Amino acid sequence: MKTINFFAVLAISFMLTSCYGQDKNNPSSLDRSVSKIEVLDFHSTHRCMTCNAIEANTKYTLETYFAKELKENKITFQVINVDEKENEKIAEKFEAAGTSLFLNVIKNGEETQINLTDFAFMNGNDREAFSQELKTKIDKEFKTL
Repeated sequence: MKTINFFAVLAISFMLTSCYGQDKNNPSSLDRSVSKIEVLDFHSTHRCMTCNAIEANTKYTLETYFAKELKENKITFQVINVDEKENEKIAEKFEAAGTSLFLNVIKNGEETQINLTDFAFMNGNDREAFSQELKTKIDKEFKTL
């Protein structure tokens, strides 16, 4: 009976401590003076037509409507392959296992993640609809900075 209790306590202890200290929104390493929007396009190595369109349409939108903000580093754009070892931590932070699109709004060093994956897949193959809606979402977030 003691063996069963020992394993039960061990299992519960493991579950409680496995995520201990992993605050996904911990801004401690961020500069408090930073206010910007990060656009993150996650993907896996093998990509479908829609996944490629999401990247192309995001890039088009940013270059068309936010060229100045890109140049001034008020907006950054990252394309991240979740299958590559060096991207493991950022993929975990955003819980991205495949194609995902996020806005990471950083205001005074505090991060707010906005998951746009559903929107991206629904509009990925319609450049105009995708671009207009993404522009609206980014404009809205810029007003909060």
